[in-house]
Amino acid sequence: MTVLILGGTSEAAALDQLLAEQAPEIRAVISLAGHTSDPRPMSLPSRIGGFGGIAGLRQYLVEEGVVAVIDATHPFAAIMPYHAEAACKAEGVPLLAIRRDSWKPQAGDRWRSVPDIAAAVEALGETPQHVFLTIGRLELPHFFAAPQHRYLIRVIEPVGELPLPHAKVLQQRGPFEAEAEERLMHREGTQILVSKNAGGPMTLGKLVAARRLGLPVVMVERPPKPDVENVAHIDQVLPWLVAQGLFVTERGV
Repeated sequence: MTVLILGGTSEAAALDQLLAEQAPEIRAVISLAGHTSDPRPMSLPSRIGGFGGIAGLRQYLVEEGVVAVIDATHPFAAIMPYHAEAACKAEGVPLLAIRRDSWKPQAGDRWRSVPDIAAAVEALGETPQHVFLTIGRLELPHFFAAPQHRYLIRVIEPVGELPLPHAKVLQQRGPFEAEAEERLMHREGTQILVSKNAGGPMTLGKLVAARRLGLPVVMVERPPKPDVENVAHIDQVLPWLVAQGLFVTERGV
């Protein structure tokens, strides 16, 4: 029996460790989209790359004897959650999504919420600004249409040459503490922060720093997700597997 974990988040990595330690009898496989060339080391077997759409995922579920799927994809994954819903429904495989809480504005925040990256570019306006971009490398091409700004760009993966006359790239992986973020923004003369509403503690520090510095934030909200059973924390996954009749712990929970 195989449990398939659709990865891409810190929750997926933590669930990998949890299952390896507490449920070694479960054959769990983590699937990564392949957007990161140097992913964090995993304790469980992993696969990289897509499945070939809904049909390919259905075939994988059958051939690998998958008895449950855990959707731990990134909050901004817009396609895979729907493919997982359709494939699991077609094959009668239980599906659970891990969906961390989104960030909420606090007192003193100066957020402007926008529905997508294109709207974030528009929100920057025509007047040149010092912009701190923390939206990942895949979304960078949208900002090529606004070369008048001076960009500080933080990414995990290298981005190569960019058609932006004023761009500085930081290749770093979180977590990032608020104090360090505040020093960075102050040193770089940041005037506005652009962020995806990913939620979680790993990169929360930039929002705390922006609040302390009184900086505006363009916050890109999450895409819609399918209406499937979901939990907010990985410690709720094992009880769910137990409820599906797939696993019994020594404590019976």
